[in-house]
Amino acid sequence: MLFLYDLGIRLYILFIRIASVKNKKAKLWINGRKDIFDIIKKSIDPSLKYTWFHFASLGEFEQGRPVIEQMKKERKECSIVVTFFSPSGYEVRKNYPLADHVFYLPADTAANARTFIRLLNPEIAIFTKYEYWYHYFEELNNQNIPLYIISGIFREEQAFFKWYGTLHRRMLGWVSHFFVQNEISKTLLGNLGINNVTVSGDTRFDRVKYNSENPLSLSEIEVFSKENEVFIAGSTWPEDEKLIAGLAVQYPDWRFIIAPHEVNEKRIAELKLLFPESVNYSGIKGAENLNPELKDSRILIIDSIGILSSVYRYGVIAYIGGGFGVGIHNTLEAAAFGIPVIFGPNYSRFQEAVQLIEKGGAFSIESADELKLLMNQLKEPEFRKNCGVIAGNYVRQNTGASRIFLDHISST
Repeated sequence: MLFLYDLGIRLYILFIRIASVKNKKAKLWINGRKDIFDIIKKSIDPSLKYTWFHFASLGEFEQGRPVIEQMKKERKECSIVVTFFSPSGYEVRKNYPLADHVFYLPADTAANARTFIRLLNPEIAIFTKYEYWYHYFEELNNQNIPLYIISGIFREEQAFFKWYGTLHRRMLGWVSHFFVQNEISKTLLGNLGINNVTVSGDTRFDRVKYNSENPLSLSEIEVFSKENEVFIAGSTWPEDEKLIAGLAVQYPDWRFIIAPHEVNEKRIAELKLLFPESVNYSGIKGAENLNPELKDSRILIIDSIGILSSVYRYGVIAYIGGGFGVGIHNTLEAAAFGIPVIFGPNYSRFQEAVQLIEKGGAFSIESADELKLLMNQLKEPEFRKNCGVIAGNYVRQNTGASRIFLDHISST
């Protein structure tokens, strides 16, 4: 099995190299790892003991961010290294001020893991949610370096619980302690004889609660939204946007803010074709007099990165994209502002989405007709307000996972 795992890693690297000829994201993945060990060696202070946080991408970083921030607040002297697997995390957060260093994680080979951990010499390692890398976990175990999983979540269909999951189960044995989101995860691990598990919840709740209490002030969007009912569609894909386009026609008195999941020239051009009367956020940002530009516009396209979590404060309904693809994006950022949330049918892998629907703070739709029927309900202020209260309360009631983890490592 290990042979197949290593072969898969090498084939993945080969595929990325081939794709990098034309694909910008693949090129960033390759270029970001060039001379990576020389870069690390020159950057790292060998006399320090680092706390190493690893994230797959930007979403997982936001999940672990409240832990980093609380840790730095309580232990100002601690040195933090952050690594990313994906360019979508690294390129956005490579200058994150609370990290002493931010690197790409070298591919998971035995040699890379030995070299990386020898250079970094971390005091502890903290991985978030889904990230399991065989050689890194093994080397941390060999060096007796504590390894923690935070906001972990497990499902029966994962390889850990299948007959062919021997190698995956071996990785679980190298984790010092699991901090998981729910009792189901704890039970599944317990069935494998793994009992070093605490049900702490999801650290994302801590992050989105903080965001909702400390949002960015976006004067341009405030002008656009003032005295209007605003429908915000965040992290959207083309299939989502087609539904929103139909809704915009049906509700001419509403204003719509659309933030695509991928912000590049091609995607923005596609949105402009779908919404020809829209304005781009970058085109109005910083303008001295915003009113003439926005007075007659009903649709605003967010073509900037890093503000969506604050944009939700200006809406009365949120639609979260991805539900017609591999799965929905972050529903909690919107729910934290106390507004009802809508998304497509592929949400079953996301515990918070399932629970929000059960409680009445969120809704799933499968077609344009279903979206229009739902909007007929949500346009009623009282019904909308009640759903929003449920969503906001759900977020507040599930905070505290960061505190549980930090108390644990402080006592060990």
